[in-house]
Amino acid sequence: MPAVVTPSLPSSDIEAIVAGRHGNAFAVLGVHETPAGLRLRAWVPGADSLAAVDRERGTVLAELASLHPGGFFEGPLATRRPYRLRARRGQDEWLVEDAYGFGPVLGPLDDWLFGEGRHAQLFDKLGAHAMRHEGADGVHFAVWAPNASRVSVVGDFNGWDGRRHAMRKRVDNGVWEIFLPGVGEGALYKYEVLGPAGELLPLKADPLGFGAELRPSTASRVAETTGFAWTDAAWMAARRERDPRRQPMTIYELHAGSWQRGEDGRWLTWSELADRLVPYVRDLGFTHIELLPVTEHPLDASWGYQPIGLFAPTARHGDPAAFARFVDRFHAAGIGVILDWVPAHFPEDPHGLAHFDGTALYEHADPRQGHHPDWKTAIFNYGRREVANYLTASALFWLERYHVDGLRVDAVASMLYLDYSRSAGEWIPNAQGGRENLEAIAFLRRLNETVYRLHPGVLMIAEESTSWPGVSHPTSSGGLGFGFKWNMGWMNDSLAYLREDPVNRRWHHDKLTFGLLYAFTENFVLPLSHDEVVHGKGSLLARAPGDAWQKFAGLRAYFAAMWAYPGKKLLFMGQEFAQGREWNHDRALDWWQLDLPQHRGMQTLVRDLNRLHRERGALHERDCEGEGFRWIVVDDRDHSIFAWIREGAPGTSPVAAIANFTPVPRTGYRVGLPCAGRWREILNTDAAEYGGSGCGNGGAVTTEGIPSHGEAQSAAITVPPLGTLWLAYEGP
Repeated sequence: MPAVVTPSLPSSDIEAIVAGRHGNAFAVLGVHETPAGLRLRAWVPGADSLAAVDRERGTVLAELASLHPGGFFEGPLATRRPYRLRARRGQDEWLVEDAYGFGPVLGPLDDWLFGEGRHAQLFDKLGAHAMRHEGADGVHFAVWAPNASRVSVVGDFNGWDGRRHAMRKRVDNGVWEIFLPGVGEGALYKYEVLGPAGELLPLKADPLGFGAELRPSTASRVAETTGFAWTDAAWMAARRERDPRRQPMTIYELHAGSWQRGEDGRWLTWSELADRLVPYVRDLGFTHIELLPVTEHPLDASWGYQPIGLFAPTARHGDPAAFARFVDRFHAAGIGVILDWVPAHFPEDPHGLAHFDGTALYEHADPRQGHHPDWKTAIFNYGRREVANYLTASALFWLERYHVDGLRVDAVASMLYLDYSRSAGEWIPNAQGGRENLEAIAFLRRLNETVYRLHPGVLMIAEESTSWPGVSHPTSSGGLGFGFKWNMGWMNDSLAYLREDPVNRRWHHDKLTFGLLYAFTENFVLPLSHDEVVHGKGSLLARAPGDAWQKFAGLRAYFAAMWAYPGKKLLFMGQEFAQGREWNHDRALDWWQLDLPQHRGMQTLVRDLNRLHRERGALHERDCEGEGFRWIVVDDRDHSIFAWIREGAPGTSPVAAIANFTPVPRTGYRVGLPCAGRWREILNTDAAEYGGSGCGNGGAVTTEGIPSHGEAQSAAITVPPLGTLWLAYEGP
């Protein structure tokens, strides 16, 4: 029997521990020096008696006395040794791993780096990490909640009882931590948070959780992300040496949940997706895939653009290790992987980041700054160093842990402007009285500087829909530091032109020429993205005017003109075979349409466009330089014909593109060409194998000494109806 013990702390502390209201449980529980010597205090609800036993030898170190019927015990210790607690209730006996017998895992350097907003490896410290600590295997949990009065980790391992494992607060930076021995990978958990006034908040998922439950469940899952078996060392080494601006880049954008589906409409696993998607993308010749956000999100209909877990691949398709294998298989096939990444806003679901510690922690408190009126979401507070650090760490996490090759940063325009989608009086000017979000600008610049410093060769791509200057310029010259920017102006203008009836296109000729006035002000990606085939816009095929023949021919001509236009290319899934209906995230693409010749012909064309784009340096080496483009025919609005030259590095054979956007064939159409001799017809969108009529030039044209369009040489060319030709110079 334990001796009678005089409590070494006030009864109010004991009551607060039992009630789960104590803000500093580590100051009470565990081993402590007291005026009466070493004391061990423990709280084990349900126990009638409690003893401390030596972890290694199993011998009894101390019999503890009950100080509270709710399970609070205390007893003297002769010496500090690693221990377990042996609890008894009637005939039942069980061992308890006491989290309060372990010291902290984080150190002063972590405190300083996080407080400064400069912890590039934040994901190594916060979140849940399986580890061995002070001789025991378990999981270390750490979460930032500086204004909380108490934070506990809860899960199946403690009956989801927030009183059981109240965490240690690191007062220098507001991080709470605890090491739980005996917990392992796969465990489900959340954080129970009491706000500043002691109010109980909804259970919170881990902001740095690396795994998650499948929706509609919302717990985080302990997952290891450091032990993946990668086979892509050569790919990663080569990536560091690349200059993406001068590389061929054609991106296949897709939504993992609706590219294809399994039986009964289920989602495919990452492994099943790789089995089907890798050979498909490789066969079509795309250099990259771009996944709509795969970060965990509660609502399918958001397509991932309202994320809850910026460090967790969605559980819809499997566990984190399966996603890593998915990326590795694409690298083995020579294909890069880009992720859509969303640092602009987050949903206000109660288990997420919103009012995480009972205050506006990740977001602004004032809705004029912190609430997005269009999306009904919260806006990150980029001026808070810890928030900027959190977002930067997320970007680095995907690049480092999952070897992804780039991030397409969503909704950058909404980050740059304080008055984005707001009327007068609904926003707060910056310190200089302007509408620019100076804190977001500083965040984006530091983000890009950090990413490119640590991971040279990756892609940072901005979805930025305004004329903000220097999005893809270096920060040293005042730019935002992105590698590329989506060319939304080209997309809007060219699709508006495609929609016009050919008879009216002469009045809209500048829709296809205006873009060259700014085509080299940024490093551009030409996007035909998911946003262009939803919300009643219809598919690209449906957008083209005319009967079925004209629709297919016009879209083929449009694609070939796009692939010859300066800028990298992006095509959303389904458009490569001209799917007839608009995209629906709840069902697979209409793969049956590939049984129809016209759809199969479109797919064949896209395959050839990618192959030629990759093989011909003139079509990609100077995408971002004005020297790589020259108009030949820019003003023939009466015939809706356009012609231009693409040139690559010195010594590269030039390619001429000639596009006819009327259904009338043009025979004997004279085009000036910069080199005398034979120009081979390497692409004709009216070829029979694409579903066309076969109108063309017999495989080649030869120039004559007839000046035209400022050139000494020219050729009389047959330009097919609603067709685009590519001519490659072969020599005299």
